[in-house]
Amino acid sequence: MFDITGKRFWFLLIAVIVILIGIIALATFGLKAGVEFSSGSVMTVGFEQEVEQDDLEKELANLGYANVIIQSVGEGDFLIRLPEISGEDKTELETGLTEALGTLEVREFDVVSAMVAGETARNAGIAIAVAAVGILLYITWAFRRMPDPLHYGTCAVIALIHDALVALGVFSILGGIMDWEINLMFVTGILAVIGYSVNNTVVVFDRVRENLTKDAKSDFEIVVNNSLVETLSRSLNTSLTTLFVVLALLLFVGATIQNFAVVLLIGIIAGTYSSLCIAPQLLVVWKKGEWGRLISWLPLTGARG
Repeated sequence: MFDITGKRFWFLLIAVIVILIGIIALATFGLKAGVEFSSGSVMTVGFEQEVEQDDLEKELANLGYANVIIQSVGEGDFLIRLPEISGEDKTELETGLTEALGTLEVREFDVVSAMVAGETARNAGIAIAVAAVGILLYITWAFRRMPDPLHYGTCAVIALIHDALVALGVFSILGGIMDWEINLMFVTGILAVIGYSVNNTVVVFDRVRENLTKDAKSDFEIVVNNSLVETLSRSLNTSLTTLFVVLALLLFVGATIQNFAVVLLIGIIAGTYSSLCIAPQLLVVWKKGEWGRLISWLPLTGARG
């Protein structure tokens, strides 16, 4: 039988390293806020003829928009992130681009004021915080007949924080390298990942509860390990089939849900890892009172768990 819990310190070390990389990326690049979270305008344009992104960037600079973000979104369309502009400014911009580059069609145009952007950012943060607190309370209540039910809820929330930090770290790197922005689709993806990840975690915890009910005198580490082995194939198969769907969305639906699909892709991988290798392992560490040993062990990568 696989000794999964016996390697718990290694699993947690990997999680700490990944989180540290994400934090360093966030400190280095930050997050590029989309128009929903910062005031500005977003215009998606398509040209009848082929236009190079460099030529579009040069012409925008000539029209007085030098520091804009341009992204190719497929099929010859471009998404242009601008400062907040009026309807008159938009008309002048369209005219200037048409004269320089040819006939264009504005596929989408959105303007968000600073006040609305700030409120949207606050609401997004509140939504994620409420989801985390709700999950903590629900799992604690669901496992109320187990010893230390709060441990189950807390370990699940720590696993969710891991998943969110991984997604934020990856998007920070993508923003620094490819100018990717976070938007409401990103927040929607984070919330979907939270729900998906906690589902996998609850499946493992449920099996732990069943096995403890059958034999309450068994060693807790062995019970958790057996539960992980019993649910391993189910968790991996579910994640793999979901990945196929998300990849199809990413490849064929296009840029409109790009952030959502990429967050799901990252979150499914991180969530599968956290539900198998973080939440149950932390449960064992907590039950056995190994926090001091874990903290002293983590920096010693050559140590044996």
